[in-house]
Amino acid sequence: MESERAADLIRVQLRRQRALAGMSQEEFGRRANYSASTVSAVETGTRMTDLPYACRADEILETGGLFESLLRLAHRDEQPAWFKPWLEAEAVARQLRYFHPNLIPGLLQTENYARTVLRFDDTRPEFEVEQQVSARLERQKILTRDRPPQVVAVINEGALRLGDAIMAEQLAHLLRMAELPYLHIHVIPTAAGLHVGLSGPLALAMIPDGGWVGYLENQLAGDPVNAEEEIVTLQTRWECVRGVALPQASSVALIKEAEYLHEPQ
Repeated sequence: MESERAADLIRVQLRRQRALAGMSQEEFGRRANYSASTVSAVETGTRMTDLPYACRADEILETGGLFESLLRLAHRDEQPAWFKPWLEAEAVARQLRYFHPNLIPGLLQTENYARTVLRFDDTRPEFEVEQQVSARLERQKILTRDRPPQVVAVINEGALRLGDAIMAEQLAHLLRMAELPYLHIHVIPTAAGLHVGLSGPLALAMIPDGGWVGYLENQLAGDPVNAEEEIVTLQTRWECVRGVALPQASSVALIKEAEYLHEPQ
């Protein structure tokens, strides 16, 4: 698999660059604040290389961001083929629209929330969970780039009430995101009752040429959408879910209320 070859390349180059620098695993670990056993596990492939490790290796070995770049490429290549068209659209989008009836949209998830969601599939190996968590956090960098897209996210109130201790952290993160001038969060109150969004999640991205790309999820995979008629249908449904959502100020108040309920009493 491509992802396995990328992981092998990173592992081999980490070991090679450390050796070229004349450092033992013990010395490298001491400088990087990792144990020698962790360094050995990374270099033998029994422990996945994560982003903090890659960035620290770049600093110590003075590799100019080599390992960070390789790891980011590996994370991109690990994504399923059906997801890549949406990732490409999301990465260059000028506007983004997200709705999920049950979960916080991935672009707004904290690391702990994302990890919990990805563990819903209890057949997924832990190393794969961590790879997907890293990839999801990597996607979120579009929110902090020099010219971020305008983002509008609609969330059902029920999604704010689910979860345990991690939910207080997630809701605090949503409140911080809502302070960004280009990011708008709206909540559909439970009192709204049945609405078209309950049929399933949807996302829309306006790409630089002014066209739109849509994305739908199901239990098995995702489905990028770009046919004009289908895009019009998704935009109509988006307007419906946006129409039953609260204004941002009221939505923020509802998120704060939910955050309070999730805090330790």
